[in-house]
Amino acid sequence: MEDIVSLCKRRGFVFQASEIYGGLAGFWDYGPLGVEIVNRIKAEWWKAMVSENDNIYGVDGAIIQNPKLWEASGHVAGFTDPLVDCKNCGARHRADHLAGTDSTDLAELKVLLKDKVCPACGKKSLTEPRTYNMMMKTWVGPIEDDSSVAYLRPETAGSIFTNYENVRETMRAKLPFGVAQIGKAFRNEISPRDFIFRVRELEQMEMQYFIHPENQDQAYEEWREFAWKFLTERLGIDKQNLQWHEHAENERAHYAAAAHDIYFNFPQGFKELWGTHNRTDYDLSNHQRVSGKDLQYFNDATRERFLPYVIESSVGVGRMFLAVMTDAYHEEDINGDKRVVLKLKPELAPYRAAVSPLLKNKPELVQKAQEVYKTLKNEFGNVMWDDNGNIGKRYRRQDEIGTPYCVVVDFDTLEDDTVTIRNRDTTKQERIKITDLEAKLC
Repeated sequence: MEDIVSLCKRRGFVFQASEIYGGLAGFWDYGPLGVEIVNRIKAEWWKAMVSENDNIYGVDGAIIQNPKLWEASGHVAGFTDPLVDCKNCGARHRADHLAGTDSTDLAELKVLLKDKVCPACGKKSLTEPRTYNMMMKTWVGPIEDDSSVAYLRPETAGSIFTNYENVRETMRAKLPFGVAQIGKAFRNEISPRDFIFRVRELEQMEMQYFIHPENQDQAYEEWREFAWKFLTERLGIDKQNLQWHEHAENERAHYAAAAHDIYFNFPQGFKELWGTHNRTDYDLSNHQRVSGKDLQYFNDATRERFLPYVIESSVGVGRMFLAVMTDAYHEEDINGDKRVVLKLKPELAPYRAAVSPLLKNKPELVQKAQEVYKTLKNEFGNVMWDDNGNIGKRYRRQDEIGTPYCVVVDFDTLEDDTVTIRNRDTTKQERIKITDLEAKLC
């Protein structure tokens, strides 16, 4: 993890939020290269989830909703983590993390924590575990009292369910259909940790798939398969770094009848990355009860009226970014020289190529290299100009940020209009015509 964090800071992928003021735990900023990868991940997910499906529609809901939404969804009462305090130093800790279990059962945690000491001060002075609501509160309007309390959304799914009927009517949607969203969510984590893995401000990519209850098993397996294929085929993540984890009853969220996570082999071990959940009719039934609105689906063909079941596909953007970076990170020995290389799938790399003159103090090389650079820049957009340092240092720098190809203009270029193109993964170089560059980089 230290290597990943160092690379992210050194090369402009991720910065600590408000770093000049000492930062704020659980909050991070994406730098120039990081935001490029993040945007490509989101675009690829949206393409696979929405653009390539005829029956999945996108929305973009507000971060702050009517608080009754979160009461109906069970988040006000049930969106909790187990917490313990240290009576000696006042530090707070996630009880399940301290106990080394995924359980949220307070009685079980009490037994497991009986002889534990506080990680902060080393004293055996922990309180009994209790529940702690992770939703972040705010106030809407000029008066801060109970009547104006609102919440920063803890998940993006809430506004999908409250817009279910709007989407169904306006899009004339028939079951099965899905509603997808990418957006920020906020969770007041007790102990954010592991870099961007567990944070207080996060971005989610979620899709809720509305189905007839009879089709829940089939749809559940289909969306599990979608998640696996997206990670391995669309993002190019090594299957050896992935595994399935089925939630036990005491692990599942309050709304889930079944839940599977894809675990990724992060630097801290295999941890959850992408969740597929069977939410049954939990959400629609509760919103129907609290709002008084009829949310039943009417099937014209069978004359049947019922509340749809929902299969959820949910993944965090930050965790997916960290998984992509971890999977791509390699340290290699090249002729006795150590190099760090990000073997990103070319479609995810911040830059498709870097263009350089062999020597930056030769105007004729610089001019020709600029011509090549501008041509590729106009075609692809994400092309970098790099003339800093000798050619070996440029290669190492581009390897570290995952640039698939380096294009070098040298004296031979002036004679025959060919350039040297170097492959990031193999380090092999070849001469090709300038006119063939665009096809090579596609």
